Amino acid sequence: MNLRRLFRPECIAVIGASRTEGKLGYEAMANAVAFDGPVYPVNPSAEGSVLGEPSEASVTDIDERVDLALLAVPAPVVPEVLAECGEANVGGAIIYSGGFAEAGEDGKALQTEVTEVADKYGIALLGPNTSGFVAPAQNLFTSFAGGVESIEPGGVTILAQSGGVAHQLAFSAHREGRGISTMVGLGNRANVGFEETVRYFDDDPQTDAIVLHVEGTDTGRALVETCCDADTPVAAYKVGKADVGDFAESHTGALTGDHDLYTAGFAQYGVSTVDSTTELLDAGVALADAPSPDGPNVGVVTAQAGPGIAITDRLKAADAEFPTLTDETQEAVEEILPGMTYSANPVDTGRPMPEFGDVVAAVARDENVDVVMVYELYERALGYPTEGLEGLVDEVDKPIVFATGGPDAVLADELAGLESLDIPTFRTPERGADAVAALVQDALRNADPDAAEAEEVSR
Repeated sequence: MNLRRLFRPECIAVIGASRTEGKLGYEAMANAVAFDGPVYPVNPSAEGSVLGEPSEASVTDIDERVDLALLAVPAPVVPEVLAECGEANVGGAIIYSGGFAEAGEDGKALQTEVTEVADKYGIALLGPNTSGFVAPAQNLFTSFAGGVESIEPGGVTILAQSGGVAHQLAFSAHREGRGISTMVGLGNRANVGFEETVRYFDDDPQTDAIVLHVEGTDTGRALVETCCDADTPVAAYKVGKADVGDFAESHTGALTGDHDLYTAGFAQYGVSTVDSTTELLDAGVALADAPSPDGPNVGVVTAQAGPGIAITDRLKAADAEFPTLTDETQEAVEEILPGMTYSANPVDTGRPMPEFGDVVAAVARDENVDVVMVYELYERALGYPTEGLEGLVDEVDKPIVFATGGPDAVLADELAGLESLDIPTFRTPERGADAVAALVQDALRNADPDAAEAEEVSR
């Protein structure tokens, strides 16, 4: 099974392509035509062309090799259509339609039939019951959702059991001026699931971090071990703290399983775990954009004590360490700003000032510090210390994470300037702290790659 033909195709066919706006076959085709390679609409009743592309009656009529087929057809005919794809040597397929394992015993039987066809022909199958995937750097939009073509390229790959969650994460990234590498809605995971996609994107040069949304899986141990083995940092959001099993099973055909057991397994292997989609995206941004820290030791610099206390409290609860800064660092900080409120760690400057960036630099250079967390509330007269931080990340080779607050109208350019220096930025103290917590967990994972076997997780 070749996942490259699924996720990095050179030729696409849209089976069930339609000229009728609003139909699944139209929306899938409308997004697919942005692709730089050939896109063939396939529909026996759509003679001529669909959205300007010549239509074929069958995928077997296409003269060149099709890597990826998008199946916008009703569930009952999927096995037959997929078999035609196999005869045409199609490498990957996406099944949008529902009515499979999530729909009761008859649906489970139909999904089994589909899986057998895919396995027979070696087709990498995304779905059924999926909204597809998006790879902006390839102009590859196999989702049928509107607006996906606006999503920009970035370094985070999203692997979500729910297509709705996958899109929400991707659009949230776009709204905050960030991009993604690939967004995948896994759906029912007939033969391509978490383990296969984690391994594939672990080897993808365009992926700097992987984030997982997990409702339930019957291969829990394999998933945890796959994440642990990955060279690419991984963060996971496991839903199901409360009992939502029946609802989840009706969604993707999977029970949620024991939330605490999953998260314990992830944590034992050092995989960052979060409790919301916002935290998941923030963890991915930090893991993708910041260099990997050497350890869990955090130095905090804050221009306002209250947010600094909230950050410190949150990070200590996430197993971060707060080393006392060296005497040399404390002396340097106090020389920059005599009479500081607190300089041992965290460092509290009391309010923003022109020398704030110099304080951050002094803490970042401290040999006891692995990660730097900065909070500074915007003040109009001072802006942000972008100039004082230029080159600092490369000099110290450790992550610096920035959090702030202020009017949206003035934040965008300032934050873009910080992010251009590879300093991930966030709009609240908590989001910044959660991003740093993900970096701390990744450091712990890298420090102990041979962790003891995780506890037995749901199978």
